[in-house]
Amino acid sequence: MWKRALVLALCMVPGLVLADFEGRVVRVSDGDTVSVLREHPDGSKEQVRVRLASIDAPESRQAFGTRARQQLAELVFDRQVLVQEQGRDRWGRVIGVLQVDGNNANQAMVRAGMAWAYRQYLNDSTMVRIEIGAKRAGRGLWVDKDAVAPWEFRREVRAQQKAAREARAAAAASP
Repeated sequence: MWKRALVLALCMVPGLVLADFEGRVVRVSDGDTVSVLREHPDGSKEQVRVRLASIDAPESRQAFGTRARQQLAELVFDRQVLVQEQGRDRWGRVIGVLQVDGNNANQAMVRAGMAWAYRQYLNDSTMVRIEIGAKRAGRGLWVDKDAVAPWEFRREVRAQQKAAREARAAAAASP
């Protein structure tokens, strides 16, 4: 009974309609984010930012960040894709699985060793198995036995930025 109430409540939340859609990838921001040009039935078009579900690719300033972006571009740029929407993130991006020519681009990124299975937000349980296979084969970022996961890299960058802010504040406060 509570599940039905939850579904009904979610259906009433504005903008929370999950719907698969098709479009052409017009921008690859990094190894896990693209912009898809979606055409509506009335002929209007909109660019939709899509964050690939269940994966986390290296940051652009991180080892393999540029290569991950290039890999995703090779897979999907200027191609027609099906976006299987799974929700939205806190920045309003669509979370989705990209299908291109019947292939799952999210899984392809992990298989090529260009992204991790994002365990914190995992919607596809096969991703961990695919990641283990890429790691064992030493593909992509897995050539580095000490590869740093993007979420750890981001945490370290935030800690460094906080320390720098505190140091500046302390320096400004001293006579």
